[in-house]
Amino acid sequence: MIEPEGELVIRVTAMPTDLNPYGGVFGGWLMCQLALGASSLVTRRTGLKAVVVGASDFAFPGAMQVGDELNVYAEVVRTGRTSITVRTRGFGRPRAENDQFEVANGTFTFVTLDSNDRPHPIDSGVVIA
Repeated sequence: MIEPEGELVIRVTAMPTDLNPYGGVFGGWLMCQLALGASSLVTRRTGLKAVVVGASDFAFPGAMQVGDELNVYAEVVRTGRTSITVRTRGFGRPRAENDQFEVANGTFTFVTLDSNDRPHPIDSGVVIA
C-alpha cells in the first residue's frame, strides 16, 4: 500500500453526480476536492481566511469509479509573507479494498486575508510545517 506524504485533509466517496459523460470520476471534481483540502489545511494552520490565487502542476495518473473513496493529502511546501503554497495528492480506494492508488495531484497557492479581504501577513508564530 502507498504511504502518502502530508496530512489527510479530506475523505469522501465519489457519487454518481461526480461522473463525467464517459462514466469515470470527473477531473474537475477531483481538482475541487484537492483545493478544498488544501484550503482547510491553510485556514487551520493560520487561523485566517485564505483564497486560491494560483493552481498548477495538475496530473491525473489514475482513474476512479463511482463508489470509490478519495483520500486527499496536503502539505505546505512554501510560506511567504501573505501566501502559502500547498502540494496535494489524491488517492482512490475501491470501496471493498484496502489498497489505494494515486488519481490526482496538484499545487495551490493561497493568500491569507484580513476581515476587509486585504492580504494579511502570516503570523511568524504560527506553526506551518
